[in-house]
Amino acid sequence: MGILDGIVEWIAEQVMYFLDLISSSVLGALGCSMDTFLRYFPAAETMYTVFVALAIGLILLNLVWQLYKNYCLGIGIEAEDPVKLVIRSVLFIGLAWFSDEIVSLLLGIGGTPYQWIMDSEIPALNFGDFNSVMLTIIGVCANGAVVLITLVLVLILAWNYLKLLLEAAERYVLLGVLVFTAPVAFAMGASQGTANIFKSWCRMFGGQIFMLLMNAWCLRLFVSMVGNFISNPLSL
Repeated sequence: MGILDGIVEWIAEQVMYFLDLISSSVLGALGCSMDTFLRYFPAAETMYTVFVALAIGLILLNLVWQLYKNYCLGIGIEAEDPVKLVIRSVLFIGLAWFSDEIVSLLLGIGGTPYQWIMDSEIPALNFGDFNSVMLTIIGVCANGAVVLITLVLVLILAWNYLKLLLEAAERYVLLGVLVFTAPVAFAMGASQGTANIFKSWCRMFGGQIFMLLMNAWCLRLFVSMVGNFISNPLSL
């Protein structure tokens, strides 16, 4: 049983060291800045100009089509007011052209509270200490396969923490997709028929920033809870 206990304890320690590595790398990389996204997906910046050209083309195509419906298809065909249509098209062409600056401004606003959360002071945490603490507690409270019970608890902790990190990374990637396809979303606002698509994009964009903030907040709470537990393992 001594060899088995040693193997199980070694596995538990490696799991916790792996969490240390993941925690330090992922939390620092995520946020409202697109630097990490561009480092892993450099083609997004290159193809951004394609989306800008596509957006302007869609707006102009819609403008021509709506004017054609007004003046060439006769009475009975529902079409937008020409004056409002032209003003709206010019406005959204400008928004699509400067969408990079607009989205960067919004990311800067959303990134400020994210940085506040990440810079907040919490107890220093080393996940590797968690395993030794659990061994001590279970050794006092239980008899038998103490190390095996510890391994199960460590794996449960690691799995749930990893899921939180993966969810945060998934939301970050989705936010990056929304950022670099923003010109097409702005193009949808140039027409009354597709304005709901633009409104849905705005809600999704704001929602992803908010959920990214909530993910960071939950991860920091989780880290502070584990750190407090390691510091005072027998306190209630």
